[in-house]
Amino acid sequence: MVQYYIGATPDIKIYYTNNERGFYMAEDILNRFKEDQLEAKEIDTGKKLRVGIIGTGWIAEAHVLSYKKMPDVEIVAGADLIPGKAEAFFERYGVPDALCFESHTEMLNSVELDAVSVCTYNSTHAECTIDALNKGVHVMLEKPMCVTLDEAVEIMRAEKKSGKVLSIGFQPRFDPNMKKIKEIVESGVLGKIYYIQTGGGRRRGIPTPYGTSFIEKDKGAIGALGDIGCYSLDMVLNAIGYPKPLTVSGYTSDFFGKRPDYYKNHPEYAEVFGVDDFAAAFVRLEGDIILDFRIAWAMNIDTPGDTIILGTEGGLRIPSTECWNGSVGGAMKIYHDVAGSQVETEIPIIESNIDLFDAKLRSFLDAIKEDGPSPVPSGQIIYNQAIIDGIAKSAAAGREIEIEIPEI
Repeated sequence: MVQYYIGATPDIKIYYTNNERGFYMAEDILNRFKEDQLEAKEIDTGKKLRVGIIGTGWIAEAHVLSYKKMPDVEIVAGADLIPGKAEAFFERYGVPDALCFESHTEMLNSVELDAVSVCTYNSTHAECTIDALNKGVHVMLEKPMCVTLDEAVEIMRAEKKSGKVLSIGFQPRFDPNMKKIKEIVESGVLGKIYYIQTGGGRRRGIPTPYGTSFIEKDKGAIGALGDIGCYSLDMVLNAIGYPKPLTVSGYTSDFFGKRPDYYKNHPEYAEVFGVDDFAAAFVRLEGDIILDFRIAWAMNIDTPGDTIILGTEGGLRIPSTECWNGSVGGAMKIYHDVAGSQVETEIPIIESNIDLFDAKLRSFLDAIKEDGPSPVPSGQIIYNQAIIDGIAKSAAAGREIEIEIPEI
């Protein structure tokens, strides 16, 4: 009886035989694997979590739509600085009974809440998160964690004092392909990791379709470096266990953002552009690991290169994407030696129907209800933030700087 290879789960190869019955049996097995992947744990709806949303801009849309799918969540309130914006937001998304406020402090002082999503400008992430934690409210904080390392430290101090769950919004972590990268490193097949090249970018992708909040200094505060650079850093740092950053030599530029001709319909945006549209850095990490990083909102090339993780026993290539969004651009390859021969092992893309945003929020809610650990803990992301802050400071100083993270 002949067998034909037709696919695989991450760990199990699937074959079908050349008889009709065997084919349908194998097809049924494949279907069961798909169901297992999508199988959701039972959710206790006996007590609904009362959730508020701070900031009702475009990212808050994903939060409200995801929360509405959760049978154990009640969206009860929201706050936005712009008068009438929260009311219009909740009306549009079918939550007309949500109480609306023009400041997050007023909302926190007026409504009993179990949790909040912080979806505000980068520049106010720290303030809103600290105030919520001080009120005894669990926090889902959108990325980047904040703007500076000092802010990250203060957030963690408030978290420690409150004893509440704080999770940072890195939904790519829930992609099975991202998990596979970590599994590859932890398997030891690459040996000791000593060099990483990572980053990504967009040929033309300054996020102004949503207005100017991303590019104004007093709102966005950091540009591509914080917006998509934090994702790129998390992909590799999480894979290698988040070693502590020691020094950084950073560079930032804004050549595209300040060009009026970049914005076809809004040349005036160039006048308010106050952040980076490109950043690069050379970072030394604990464990004698070098991190070579670059990220862009706009550049004159399709990609600054694939992500590469080099170890003493093998190297991993992770294909880039044309519009970097925290995903893998194609099948990964491990370059290693087998019995004296140089070979490449292809790691196929793992197809998944998982909604990463839903998974991000579900993991946060489960941590609250089960008194579990944070799914994306601040104790890791503070190192991510330290690198971002270090790049900005090094670029301003024009030299390499040491990264010093105080005890918390």
